[in-house]
Amino acid sequence: MEAYSGFAGVYDLFMDNVPYEEWSRYVVDLLREYDIRDGLVLDLGCGTGKLTRRLARAGFDMIGVDNSEEMLSIARSGGDDPGDAGGILYLLQDMREFELFGTVRAVVSVCDSINYLLGEDELLRVFSLVNNYLDPGGIFIFDLNTIYKYRELLGETTICENREEGSFIWENAFDEADGINEYDLTLYIREENGYYRRYEETHFQRAYPPDTVGRLLAEAGMEVVAVFDAFTREPVKEKSERISFVARECRKGR
Repeated sequence: MEAYSGFAGVYDLFMDNVPYEEWSRYVVDLLREYDIRDGLVLDLGCGTGKLTRRLARAGFDMIGVDNSEEMLSIARSGGDDPGDAGGILYLLQDMREFELFGTVRAVVSVCDSINYLLGEDELLRVFSLVNNYLDPGGIFIFDLNTIYKYRELLGETTICENREEGSFIWENAFDEADGINEYDLTLYIREENGYYRRYEETHFQRAYPPDTVGRLLAEAGMEVVAVFDAFTREPVKEKSERISFVARECRKGR
């Protein structure tokens, strides 16, 4: 969970292929489908706040939680759109131990933040916290990278990208026996003096079968109401790279 330190400053630069506008419309449409059109929504693992700000513009009162101080610093500044910097509460917290002041109507978590939870005990802990802070009948929307993606598309690969502002080398390894994907990042970030500073980070993620996720959601007090090939309304396929889950709090008020 200790990641995105040196990478934070150029995260949005290297993630400019992520269709945040499309993803935010998808999340908003799902929320509205379950009659959530306003009110408090938590973005869990919000990073630099790309999705958080878009949901705020859609009329939700947003809270963003992330455990990277560097990422939250960018989020609080409004990132590449400083005009959106206000009106959002950002909290520096580990999602495995997050605390809110009250309940929220919905929780969202995108861009495989949940994959950073490396054990079923951690996954259950986060699901239980989400359930605890959801209003009765509240909705939890999140995505997960699949075993197929880690095994077939990332596997034992090296990815490199070079830009004027910075460069990175991504060395990936996937252990299918324990479902752990490890990638070592070497970053060269351009500083104001024109020199480049080197950073090294190691990230770990875990792939979970959908039925395991469903079982843990149920243990936490939620029911799975939909599972999709990510950011579509299509069923999960053998070659789905990412899966979107929609779960609902179902025990409060009984």
